[in-house]
Amino acid sequence: MRKQLLPGEQVIVVTRQQPRMLFGPVLAVILVPAIAGFACAWIVKGGPGKLLPVISGDWTQGLVAGCLAIAGIVLLVYSLPRFIRWRGVQYVLTSRRIVARFGMLRRRDWQLPLASVRGVGIKQSMIQRVLRSGNISLDTGHSGDAILADVPEAGLFRSFVLEAMAELPASAGPVDDGQFGGFDGPGWAVPWGVREGGRDEH
Repeated sequence: MRKQLLPGEQVIVVTRQQPRMLFGPVLAVILVPAIAGFACAWIVKGGPGKLLPVISGDWTQGLVAGCLAIAGIVLLVYSLPRFIRWRGVQYVLTSRRIVARFGMLRRRDWQLPLASVRGVGIKQSMIQRVLRSGNISLDTGHSGDAILADVPEAGLFRSFVLEAMAELPASAGPVDDGQFGGFDGPGWAVPWGVREGGRDEH
């Protein structure tokens, strides 16, 4: 991000979404190998043969391999995609703009000049209130607000945004974003241009 800064621009905050979405995947990473290990030990001790006499010791190697394969598939299909999805979202606040970046290999991002922001709001669910996260809404006077979903320490992030807006130079007047097309995504609406690029450097 630093190599993309404008002259005189400084990075204030770099953050990701609140990691509560990783609770299930992390729990799976802990429990699935433990359950698989217990199952493999049970198989080696002849547990399946005691339940079904038709299962002989010749089945042991195949059953153990199948058990390990199932555990690996669960982690690859459930835990890994959710971690990649969380890792691929990044919010950057600088002294001039707010940048939201989505994706790791195939990047999608939008940028909003602070000079065009008229108001900053927070919406929180009960869980978000407990975890002190929230959805930051940025009002620019257009039909749709920009929403940064599930920002950790939402109140502190909003205060950083307001402080950065207050410190903008007097020459930085309102920015007309009407030249950009609208964009609708899951959980957020953005009336600014969305750029798609190559590999994310993070």
